[in-house]
Amino acid sequence: MKYSLSLGRVAGIQIFVHWTFLILIGWIVYINLKQGMGTVDIIWSVLFILTLFACVTAHELGHALAAKRYNIKTRNITLLPIGGLAQLESIPEKPKEELVVALAGPAVNIVIAAVLYPFIKLSLSLIEEMDLSRLSHHNFLFSLMVVNIWLAVFNMIPAFPMDGGRVFRALLSFKFERNVATRIAASVGQLLAVGFVFIGFFYNPFLVFIGIFIFLGAQAEAQFAEAKSLLKGYTVADALMRDVPLLNPTDTIEHSSDRLLDTQNRNFIVADEAGVVGTLSRDEIIKALRQGKASHPVAEAMSRDFLALEKTSSLEEAWTRLQTMKKSVSPVFENGILVGMLDTENVAEFLMITEARARQQG
Repeated sequence: MKYSLSLGRVAGIQIFVHWTFLILIGWIVYINLKQGMGTVDIIWSVLFILTLFACVTAHELGHALAAKRYNIKTRNITLLPIGGLAQLESIPEKPKEELVVALAGPAVNIVIAAVLYPFIKLSLSLIEEMDLSRLSHHNFLFSLMVVNIWLAVFNMIPAFPMDGGRVFRALLSFKFERNVATRIAASVGQLLAVGFVFIGFFYNPFLVFIGIFIFLGAQAEAQFAEAKSLLKGYTVADALMRDVPLLNPTDTIEHSSDRLLDTQNRNFIVADEAGVVGTLSRDEIIKALRQGKASHPVAEAMSRDFLALEKTSSLEEAWTRLQTMKKSVSPVFENGILVGMLDTENVAEFLMITEARARQQG
């Protein structure tokens, strides 16, 4: 993810923290100062947030390691102010596999809470007397245990994009076709979202934010599943762009911008005598121009981490991988020879045509 700082690798998975995380830390310091808290209180608050996000990282690692069991790789984990994001290369299609991967995250939070419990050893009366208005060494572990339990419960809300939404779909998929299961889970999620928004208007504005977040997440998941369903049974060859716009890695960014204006192409394949060495998107060209690199070679701006596809590959799987990798174009080969490219905009047009034909036949 852009504007993220690498924290290293855990179990072979790159961990990033987004720069906006600093805003969260700054906001917490500001709130503590506004409430008249001292330096020690602020340190405890910041330490709690850092520890909490270590738990969030463990939650995401739970998903990643469970996915690895089914040969699904995790590209990276990014920590954001609103939580963590494990970027899996694909979502398990089999109900049992999706169920295990979805449950793995909340299960980690429950395990953390269970591990903390013996160290707390508080009676109910002591908990009632405990001052939870500010963090200290007296309530740090108790607060961390409670928040981990809350994270597990919150993530099990049966609505996308929460883990509970995926658990709900997985359970439905044992009886229904996956696309139908997704529509049911998405509809239930959106119904819950409307409820959150309604309650939030009267009691807690934060619930409005959660409701909107869930509603949009459920909508996106339903659209994604519908697209996958329409692409099922097709190969990359069916949506292949055979007229490949090529650039040489030694071409300048200025030259690539001219090509961008002269043609309808928004993505380019970069190749030299040895073969394909990268891809270049419109966004990458614009970014390089803004950085004053018009005279620099394309090789400096191109993406070397591209997805190479075979002409006979499943179009559904290829499109899904492009989406999860956040790539807009992929070179397509046949027997090691470049024969075209797969462009996400072209796939979008293919989807519209396929949907229109399906409606006409239906």
